[in-house]
Amino acid sequence: MNMRIQLTNEPIAHQDMVENCRSKSAGAVVLFLGTVREITGNEQTLFLEYEAFAPLAEKALAEIAEQAKSKWAIEKLEIIHRLGILQPGETSIAVCVSCPHRADAFAACQQIMNKIKEVVPIWKKETSPKGVSNWIHPAN
Repeated sequence: MNMRIQLTNEPIAHQDMVENCRSKSAGAVVLFLGTVREITGNEQTLFLEYEAFAPLAEKALAEIAEQAKSKWAIEKLEIIHRLGILQPGETSIAVCVSCPHRADAFAACQQIMNKIKEVVPIWKKETSPKGVSNWIHPAN
């Protein structure tokens, strides 16, 4: 399996991820984009700030990818998470998976995202237009 795991402060080039994950032996390429919402509950979000301890976060992402590889016939996999300050509408995470069949590609992508939210040490702080900031629990 070809795999790329990356933390970046730059915008995520998700179109490139799709092209990188394409394969003649894969009949399905699934891309998930997590984007910054403008409204969470009843509160407006001015921006989100993502922080991580890179060595631990990258290790956790690689472990999640390996677990997915052991369960599904993944040809190629890319996970890129953005760090720093992001505005509403910007992409904070992209997961791209290619598999021979679509059901596996969808299932793998969904489980990868669920595990990322559950265990990867990446933290986000939400700031409102009133200047109020709150750290959001990783599982949210």
